[in-house]
Amino acid sequence: MIYAFLATGFEEVEALGPIDVCRRAGLKVTTVSITDQLTVMGAHGVGIVADTLFDDNDYSDADMLFLPGGMPGASNLDAHAGLRQAILTHHQAGKALAAICAAPLVFGDLGLTVGKQMTCYPGFEQYLTGATYTAALVERDGLMFTGKGPAAALGLGYAIVEHFCGKATADQLKQGMMYNDL
Repeated sequence: MIYAFLATGFEEVEALGPIDVCRRAGLKVTTVSITDQLTVMGAHGVGIVADTLFDDNDYSDADMLFLPGGMPGASNLDAHAGLRQAILTHHQAGKALAAICAAPLVFGDLGLTVGKQMTCYPGFEQYLTGATYTAALVERDGLMFTGKGPAAALGLGYAIVEHFCGKATADQLKQGMMYNDL
C-alpha cells in the first residue's frame, strides 16, 4: 500500500503522474487529504477528490509514503504534525519514502536526509540537511526516492514500480506509455 498525501497547493502533475504509473502496475495507491475535506485544490486550480482523510487511517499497512511537491503544498505537508509523526514512524520501521520537487524538504526538516543522495527542485537543496544534492531527475538512495520536479513525475513513478514490482514491469510500462520515445 502506498499512501499519497495531498495538501492545498500541491503540484498536480507531481501527484498524479506517479500515482497513475503505480496504479497501472497494479500497486494499491490511496490518496489522502491532509485537509478537513476530501477535495484538495492543487497549485494550478485543479481540485482532486482524495480517497480518504488523514485522520481516517493509521498507516501501519503502508509500504511507502509519498509526498508530491508544489508550493505551498510542500510547506503545508511540513506543517502537518500528524503527517510528520507518520513519516518518522514509517522511517523507523525501515519502510520506503518518496517525495518530489519541494516536498523532500519535509524529510530534511525531520532529519531523515543525513548521508543520503537526493534531488529536489533547484533552490530547495538547502533544506536537505546533510544530504548530497545530485540534481538528477530521479534519485534513489536505499528506501528514499526523490524527484527533481514536474518533469520527473513519470520517472519517479517508474522507479517506485521497479522497487515494488521489478525492472521488467517498469520497463514494460515505460514501453506501453511511450516513455522510451522521449
